[in-house]
Amino acid sequence: MVSTVGLVLHPQRDSKEAIDTIVEWARKRDCTVLGLPDEVGRIDCSAIAVDAQTLVRRADLLVSLGGDGTMLRTMRLIAGRPTPVLGVNLGRLGFLAEIDVDELAPALSAIDEHRYTVEPRMAVRATSHDGRMVTAFNDIALVRIPGDGLAAVSVSVYGEPFVRFAADAVIVSTATGSTAYNFSAGGPIVSPTVEGFLVVPAAAHSAFNRALVLSADEEVTLDVLPTSGQLALEVDGTIGGHLCPGDRLTITALRAAARVVRLGTTTFYERARRKLRVNGSAEVD
Repeated sequence: MVSTVGLVLHPQRDSKEAIDTIVEWARKRDCTVLGLPDEVGRIDCSAIAVDAQTLVRRADLLVSLGGDGTMLRTMRLIAGRPTPVLGVNLGRLGFLAEIDVDELAPALSAIDEHRYTVEPRMAVRATSHDGRMVTAFNDIALVRIPGDGLAAVSVSVYGEPFVRFAADAVIVSTATGSTAYNFSAGGPIVSPTVEGFLVVPAAAHSAFNRALVLSADEEVTLDVLPTSGQLALEVDGTIGGHLCPGDRLTITALRAAARVVRLGTTTFYERARRKLRVNGSAEVD
């Protein structure tokens, strides 16, 4: 049974109705509700404010209130732990959130009664030459800074050089992130059950402009070439640092780094059709 629920909130969207539902559900079951100080502190609720480490350690269930960005942040918080994450949609339809606010109370009861499944989600981790690490569930991207040179990047697999890209960006995407930056760059949609990742150039200025699909067991090295401009390092869409010519990133996969709650209400393909507005194939006479 769920004894402690942890909350992660969208920084701007109104989550009062959802929090009230969770707090009332928890009150009836003598369950504790925790949240981060800067998030629950701006809302009149009885959730207990704790730091991120305590939230992750104590929660039996994490509830993400927002959209896909909030879900990604929640998954990064919990990365490597078996705690399930329930995504509650507070805005436009996303790929990761499972339910809307009006479905929240029955969803919590279903989880409490073990009437749910978990969908493991892989992450990618980039390690720089000085040992710094970042983890992403959608993608890690080396992005051209406007006014600077192209992203000139050499891609090696297990130390074996394969291709050099000159592009607006070089994206390393998980299956989860295949519907994000990878998709806008022309990469394929990948089932979230696939254990592998993609290396994709965006607006490539080189003859070879295809995506690479790699096994979760393979290690990829990205070297920023001398001809490259300074690059922004984007981690799930937020700036995580900058890279200069001569810098190197080593990227590996983390299997089942997070576990997303699924209640069987929709499938990935239903969400993809609606979100990406896939209306069907061309008619054939």
